[in-house]
Amino acid sequence: MTDLTALNTLESRLNGSMKLIRMAPMAKYTTLRLGGPADLLAEPATPEQLVQLLKAAHELHIPVTLMGHGSNLLVKDGGIRGLVIRICREMRRIEVQGDTLRAEAGAMLSSLAMTAAENSLGGLTFASGIPGTVGGGVYMNAGAYGGEMSQVVTLVEGVDLTGEAFAYTGEEMQFAYRRSRLMDENKIVTHVTCRLPRADREALIKEMVELNRRRAEKQPLTLPSAGSTFKRPVGGYASALVDECGLRGASIGGAQVSEKHAGFLVNKGGTAADFLALIAHVQQVVMEQKGIMLEPEVRILGEDAPVTPV
Repeated sequence: MTDLTALNTLESRLNGSMKLIRMAPMAKYTTLRLGGPADLLAEPATPEQLVQLLKAAHELHIPVTLMGHGSNLLVKDGGIRGLVIRICREMRRIEVQGDTLRAEAGAMLSSLAMTAAENSLGGLTFASGIPGTVGGGVYMNAGAYGGEMSQVVTLVEGVDLTGEAFAYTGEEMQFAYRRSRLMDENKIVTHVTCRLPRADREALIKEMVELNRRRAEKQPLTLPSAGSTFKRPVGGYASALVDECGLRGASIGGAQVSEKHAGFLVNKGGTAADFLALIAHVQQVVMEQKGIMLEPEVRILGEDAPVTPV
């Protein structure tokens, strides 16, 4: 449990200047719709508020967890100790200058893709259906349909956990499959710049409509999930391996391997413990039958044990 005095001090310093929620139910802030409470959740509206928040938390020795839209998170049933900073919906401005877009981290990837298309800029149609933020997308090098953020990002600006600024070029981000250096350095994105090729506006919008139609046709979008549960293994696809092992539709408690797409685990009224058990079961069966250990793509946070409200 985070020190109550420190949390109270942080709240008294910043309450009124930004949105603060004590014992925030993480089920409300993740697309998987489960997870225990965060001791304190903050939603800064500007990069300046973010820096103010980080410096105060650092001074008070309060642990900090960053999140965006929560579309790639599995929060355990015990919740998250300390401060959760949610950069989503706020900090969402997008600027267009010629062939360049500069977006704040809280902008949705779908908004970034649509802004690009409306300004006759290509290269981002793949992102039109990804239910995440620009910051989260860059943090994990999100991708779909053959595209990745690494292909379009030219500059990433942000701060570390003490509020000190950094700026990395696309090359300096050390992008890899569903990875960037920010995962190792625990740094926070505030702005992302993309340089994009000129393209026909109507053709771009038509392509996005088609990609989203294919997504809706193949993926279980009507049920809570965290997207693709496992990373793509070398030389294959996680969904195909899960399917070949007869696991489509398998369930533990309220967690189920989607009957529509075996790469997704969906929530039918389960707990985080159900999902963790099902992830482990799928990994074990695939390892036994295929000799491949699937690595979770979903980011797992928090504690198992129940907590007492602070």
